[in-house]
Amino acid sequence: MANRWVGVTVDCLDVERVARFWSALLERPAGPSRSGWVYLGERGDALPRIVFQPVAEPARGKVRVHLDVAVEDIDRGVTEVVELGGRATGERHDYEQGVVVVMADPEGHEFCLVQYFDEP
Repeated sequence: MANRWVGVTVDCLDVERVARFWSALLERPAGPSRSGWVYLGERGDALPRIVFQPVAEPARGKVRVHLDVAVEDIDRGVTEVVELGGRATGERHDYEQGVVVVMADPEGHEFCLVQYFDEP
């Protein structure tokens, strides 16, 4: 049996708020979910689900796994994240291949917006 990646789970204090942010940013509607949880997408979708799981304690320290979100225009992407309730961390990396800006969702989960200059 082949192993396959089916989803990412995000621990949240306010599951609904964080899920709304990601749903709007990725234009991915919620699918069937457990009570108190929110799943973006469904099992068997072409893309892995993003699962928002309730937890009682806030995150501590840097998370070592994060999502990369490709955007066509980095400045418009940053503006959209802020308008949706996220924030810029102030970290930006400019490379020959593109630009990476570190952002955070409404609960501070960091992710990267990436604009590739050589997008296929």
